Amino acid sequence: MKLLKDIIYGVRIDDIVGSTNIAIEHVAYDSRKVSQFTMFVALKGTQVDGHVFIEKAIADGAESIVCEELPKVLHKNITYIKVANSAKALGIIAANFYDNPSEKLKLIGVTGTNGKTTSVTLMYDLFRLFGLKVGLISTVVNKIHNEVIPSTHTTPNSLDLNDLLHKMVEKGCKFCFMEVSSHAVDQSRVHGVKFAGGVFTNITRDHLDYHKTFDNYITAKKGFFDALPEGSFALTNADQTHGETMVQDTRAKVYTYSVKNPSDFRTKVIENRFEGLHLEVDKKDTHLKLIGDFNAYNATVAYAVAVLLGKDRLEVLAALSNLEPPAGRFQQIVTDTGINAIVDYAHTPDALENVLKTIKNIRTGNEMVITVIGCGGNRDKGKRPIMAEIAARLSDQVILTSDNPRFEDPDAIIEEMKTGVPPQDFKKVLSITKRKEAISTACALAHSGDILLVAGKGHENYQIIGDEVLPFDDLKIVTETLKNLNK
Repeated sequence: MKLLKDIIYGVRIDDIVGSTNIAIEHVAYDSRKVSQFTMFVALKGTQVDGHVFIEKAIADGAESIVCEELPKVLHKNITYIKVANSAKALGIIAANFYDNPSEKLKLIGVTGTNGKTTSVTLMYDLFRLFGLKVGLISTVVNKIHNEVIPSTHTTPNSLDLNDLLHKMVEKGCKFCFMEVSSHAVDQSRVHGVKFAGGVFTNITRDHLDYHKTFDNYITAKKGFFDALPEGSFALTNADQTHGETMVQDTRAKVYTYSVKNPSDFRTKVIENRFEGLHLEVDKKDTHLKLIGDFNAYNATVAYAVAVLLGKDRLEVLAALSNLEPPAGRFQQIVTDTGINAIVDYAHTPDALENVLKTIKNIRTGNEMVITVIGCGGNRDKGKRPIMAEIAARLSDQVILTSDNPRFEDPDAIIEEMKTGVPPQDFKKVLSITKRKEAISTACALAHSGDILLVAGKGHENYQIIGDEVLPFDDLKIVTETLKNLNK
């Protein structure tokens, strides 16, 4: 329980109607979670406007309302707090309600189109190897030391985020590594949260269904670094065109990392094989179980952040060499017959090209590369032909299929993808709408030594069709299909 006046400390308030000297036991932005002694924050979301639920919240026991527009009818015993931006207000309210947990641990945020999940997972695993209690907030899963909490968003709403961080502090966590999505920055989900450091991985086409333009997408990512406080650090990719742009207005101390250019943390790829990477990191030789140039970047991020947080460079490299790749990120299944199957989350043009170029650089040239790929429904349509073109250019056989079609016709999505396939590559492209059938066909086409890539869903264990979320696991299906074929 806290007093309302303490919870709203630091919020930019336009008007207050009622007393702030009242007790609040709960904060909610979902009217279905309102009970007695609750502060209800009315958010203007992309789908629903929380202001229409103010009367319902009061009927269910709300004592205080935070809103951008005061209702026409005001109740006598209810305190109304008018603000310019409810989402930003919620960020500060949530931090105050949970005793500002981000100030009690070292919170590192990672943003970028690709590499966020792998980078934060490597950091989490790395610091666990150091014997520390650590938190993780990612697309795949949230963790409070040993406790696993399912993830519903890449970056939770500010109320849920502060709740998670508060529980981490209670469990003795000293560090937390989290993904920060462009949606989260744009929707003020990380407003009021104090970061000890921020990392920029890269930026390529994605989420234009939401941001509308690439410039808007860049601006959203940059907003994260603009908000970093003095005393924090900003680690940016020196090999990326927009790496310098991201940090040009930050108050944080800027550091750079790279694989190709001079930087504060420099990595050279000596050898890249299916068994792992041979790297030179800050002129020190090291071998990792990770595969591909893109993972050289992710490993460098984990190394650099650990060093910036005070860890010994050699100890960090020794620990990194023991880490496994995260689930669904270039995850390999090698059969007894020598078929190498890879399941990867690559769902953007840049990520798909990185994975296929990695395979191209490792392959001997005698094997077939078979790629299964789809594009999600109700998302950026512009990337569909680009994805198909990349798959056709860098594979010997391509099967276009569905990938979370949501409320779109999966056959129509595939037809849009096919428009990107050059005429000379038509003969290598098949269309199989049902994803399980597509994967089974790809497995049947593969022979000893061939490389099978199933891309787009990675760690996801579901398929979204309409408003249904159905069980579907690429890794499980690939593994079982190849096993049955080998019998």
